[in-house]
Amino acid sequence: MLSRVANSLYWMSRYIERAENVARLLDVNLQLLLDFRSLDDEKLRAHWLPIVQTTGDQESFVKQHQRATAAAVADFMVFRQENPNSIVSSICSARENARMVRDQITQETWEELNRLYLFMLSPQARQMWTDSPTDFFNQIKGSSLQLIGLSDATHIHNEGWWFSEAGRFIERADKTSRILDLRYHTLPTRGLPKSVSQTDTLEWSAVLRSCSGWDAFKSIYGAEVHPRHVAEFLLLNEDFPRSVRFCVERLNDSLRRISGVSDRRFSNDAEKLCGRLAAELQFCTIEEVFEAGLHDYIDQVQIKLNNIGEALFNAYIFKAFDTGGEEHFVQQEEQQQQFKSAIGNRKF
Repeated sequence: MLSRVANSLYWMSRYIERAENVARLLDVNLQLLLDFRSLDDEKLRAHWLPIVQTTGDQESFVKQHQRATAAAVADFMVFRQENPNSIVSSICSARENARMVRDQITQETWEELNRLYLFMLSPQARQMWTDSPTDFFNQIKGSSLQLIGLSDATHIHNEGWWFSEAGRFIERADKTSRILDLRYHTLPTRGLPKSVSQTDTLEWSAVLRSCSGWDAFKSIYGAEVHPRHVAEFLLLNEDFPRSVRFCVERLNDSLRRISGVSDRRFSNDAEKLCGRLAAELQFCTIEEVFEAGLHDYIDQVQIKLNNIGEALFNAYIFKAFDTGGEEHFVQQEEQQQQFKSAIGNRKF
């Protein structure tokens, strides 16, 4: 498979996953405001600014908006094309990558992605957002999940498919870790909190809902929401499809399907780093996580995920050509720029 094709399939899946995660995060936090009885400007800022920080875009946001309000954050993270992590930017980037490999995806997938793209650029999207933000976000989430289902049901599960899966799961693991990190400021630097207030319970419940994990969480832990259980569920659960451990294990499987290397071996740095992180998550306990500090632990996980992404890029995408001229050089430069622009503003 051409590196250009693999690169486009990988990023198409990442951007679709990113759009869905941002839509879910914003929807849940808008609804969470209804549970608070009194909110002044400072409390609103403390509520919305961490959401911008999850994507590493705080500096860019502050330059464009004086205050972190619901309207400002929504505009920045939904419709602002200058923000590379906004929903509209993610969908446009996913559609552009799909266009470049149109012969590698099915007609059903292309039509749904193109429909979502046209919707986001239409006046109807702004109108729906004004009339009902929940309906708007449901539209984004529904289309994104439909694209994932169409891909699974209609694409040949070949090498290109596994590059798509790698992109999806590395993005999902990264976003789950960032959503979990939203409420770290309510915790002590090391160890578990001694008590959990009603407000804390609401906020940690919102973290679960932002990862579509509320119902699955209740089936294991019941209705009592404690930071320890939430962190354990979203980081270390082996069965929940959005936990970091589940995603890293699926990423590890995808990388080995691409290379054909067995679990106990590796053929490149991406497989080595991913296998190591999968083992760490498998044998880690939540007590060890909180002893290290939840925020610091998540920071390290995010760094490792970025390292895996960079190693994957170096192993399969940014290949040096022995022959060829300016065209090959331009292709390499374009691939590098796409990778750097997608992770360059991430928090380390």
